[in-house]
Amino acid sequence: MLLPTSLVGSLPQPDWLVDRDNLRGRFPPRVRASEIWKVPAAVLAEAQDDATLAAIKLQEDAGLDIITDGEIRRESYSNRFATALEGVDIDNPGTALDRSGHPNPVPRITGKIRRKHAVQVEDVKFLRRHTTRPIKITVPGPFTMSQQAQNDFYRHPADAALDYAVAVNAEIRDLFAAGADIVQIDEPYMQARPAPAEQYGLQALNAALEGITGTTAVHICFGYAHVIHERPSGYSFLSQLRNCNCRQISLETAQSNLDVAVLKDLAGKKIILGVVDLADMTVESPDTIAARIRKALPYAPAENIIVAPDCGMKYLPRDVAFGKMQAMTAGAAIVRRELQAKA
Repeated sequence: MLLPTSLVGSLPQPDWLVDRDNLRGRFPPRVRASEIWKVPAAVLAEAQDDATLAAIKLQEDAGLDIITDGEIRRESYSNRFATALEGVDIDNPGTALDRSGHPNPVPRITGKIRRKHAVQVEDVKFLRRHTTRPIKITVPGPFTMSQQAQNDFYRHPADAALDYAVAVNAEIRDLFAAGADIVQIDEPYMQARPAPAEQYGLQALNAALEGITGTTAVHICFGYAHVIHERPSGYSFLSQLRNCNCRQISLETAQSNLDVAVLKDLAGKKIILGVVDLADMTVESPDTIAARIRKALPYAPAENIIVAPDCGMKYLPRDVAFGKMQAMTAGAAIVRRELQAKA
């Protein structure tokens, strides 16, 4: 399909499920944060299933072509996977600087990083059972997890990143086997910390993708708009991704007003084009979305573009998220009709 639409990953979790004031009033948790859940632990999984069903329907009602689980079961995009690994002490956390420079409690690496078991396979199976549309699941990237931990074991941070990569690779294989059509690796810290990303981050990302034959994506962003308010006008780490083994690259253009000429550096990759501004609580018009898509067309062929929000919608009010998804699908339809009329 020309210009298919998709989320980057997350949707707002419902107020009855999580304490959204708690969620909004803190940096994204890197260790477990069970205090955000309003539902007792005994029925939490059932409640998360119900909320995930609502997230699936919300996307379908908005007209999205590729469906995610909305990351409803997660306290943050990364901590559910990162805290399920062997070799990390989550009961006695360490400290690391967030991408904003704020110190945050993080998993403390005390031994060799290993995946003990599949973490998100049941999430994929649930999603596959409840939609007939293509599905995408997201996993945190090895470089980003290595930056969101205190390393008390490895002699060099690159070694930690590479062991995280082995764990992510095993998870990705199981996610495809469970029915995922697309697996997206979230690597925002490649943008935040380009020097170590250049030194060993790309190597770790490619190790996570080694031998994977399914459709993979990598998401690079400037951070949640709710948390990171100042956006640079360009990426510090982007052209390097032409050498990564993923098929799709997700980037944001709306809030940063990115010069989309940089897409020329990613020739051959499919682009998940962020065209929805998540810092603005005003729902864009379809014409505004269409204009943002058109800006990219001189630099990337339309058949290589997937239309998406800039980043995850986790912090938006639900009605705003739904309105922006509707505008996004309508804006993509405008440009699709224009392109088909010219064909």
